[in-house]
Amino acid sequence: MQSSVTELEDNKVKISVEIEAADFEPEVDAAFKRLAKEVRLPGFRPGKAPRKLLEARMGVGYAREDALREALPEYYSQAVADNDVDVIDQPEIDVTGGQEEGNVTFDATVAIRPIITVAGYKSLRIEVPSPHLTDEEIQDQLDRVRLPHAELKTVERAAENDDHVLIDIASKIGDEELAGLTTSDYDYVVGSNAVGIAEIDENLLGAKAGDELSFTAEHPSPDEENEISFEITVTEVKESVLPELTDEFVAENTEFADIAALKADIDLNMGNAKRQQVAMAINDKTAEALANLVTDDIPEALVQSEMQNRIQDLSMRLQSQGLTLDQYLSFSGMAPEEFTEQLREGANQSARVDLALRAVVVAENIEATEDDLNEELERLSEAFGQDSSAIREQLESAGQLKAVRSDLRIRKALDDLSESVEIVDEDGNAVDRADLELIEIEDAEPEDSATDADEVTEEE
Repeated sequence: MQSSVTELEDNKVKISVEIEAADFEPEVDAAFKRLAKEVRLPGFRPGKAPRKLLEARMGVGYAREDALREALPEYYSQAVADNDVDVIDQPEIDVTGGQEEGNVTFDATVAIRPIITVAGYKSLRIEVPSPHLTDEEIQDQLDRVRLPHAELKTVERAAENDDHVLIDIASKIGDEELAGLTTSDYDYVVGSNAVGIAEIDENLLGAKAGDELSFTAEHPSPDEENEISFEITVTEVKESVLPELTDEFVAENTEFADIAALKADIDLNMGNAKRQQVAMAINDKTAEALANLVTDDIPEALVQSEMQNRIQDLSMRLQSQGLTLDQYLSFSGMAPEEFTEQLREGANQSARVDLALRAVVVAENIEATEDDLNEELERLSEAFGQDSSAIREQLESAGQLKAVRSDLRIRKALDDLSESVEIVDEDGNAVDRADLELIEIEDAEPEDSATDADEVTEEE
């Protein structure tokens, strides 16, 4: 088989393939064997009719047509691999010769992944949250410790978020009462969205004892078109009064001896969580900043392919939970059109990031070493419970080893950029990478260790 590639406009190429007649003959013979199983000839069992009799009865053209239909995809895939063509869509194939006899020739016109350049990737600047805990975050955590021990106190003011309001609530769809949303003396926490209807919280916020509220809201189920009408009477507003934070309170209600120990634990664990969160955000923010440098139009085939991959991934995860995509959309209250639009936006962004990183790979001549490949194979080995050599053989036989190397180069490009990008917080202050390192918990020495050592020395 011989093949060649011609560049076309609009980011397409034409792959021209020629197969010698002698090389194509086994495909024709296989086609006749398939036909023999389908055609009934007097005196012959199914599949036993000789080829010459079938040729005389049907002609060679029918079998060659079947052979072309079966063999062309493999010939095309081989030509793509031989010429290292990075295709991103299904080809348009035109058979130009060999339908009846002789050498088989065909042209495959297909879109390829564009090769772009990105300017300014060496001077990226990203914004991430500050890795340092704020006084408000620490205080919020201290309040959370005290909240289970809070007392409710009746107030005369308007209800605020986190206040408890005692309400009588009645709801209807038309003239039909909704039993699940009709009750008296219901203790509701403002801002909690406890029943999944935001309009309840919106109307209760700012209400006072004695207020009577009437409003309508969309039904939380997307399958229900009729609105729900609400009548709510506020009978009481209460605020949570937190107990005083003292060493005694901490010692009695937590595992810590005093306030200082509690704050130290918050600073360590919450601080580490925040530092880890910021560190993880750097790659995403770097990719986002890089994508913003892409000025080329993204081929629709790339976007569609990424959308399909995302749908398949989501469907598999939902299936593992016993859910369908339709059920997921119903539970989330998201219309199919909204879901598709969000899917397209994410796919477009991913395609831009991918093209930009490939451009960096080329510009920086980034390579995936054999050690890099072996590490990836070991990772896959642990993930799938297979020997790494077996995984390598599978990838090689499927022609996917090159794709794995390409993914490794792209990953290295993102890692390199993430390590060199300028990082600032929300206020524009430079973020020191040393501040992102996790603080390890030091094992405290037993309190009596020093005393025991002194006693041993004295005895000696």
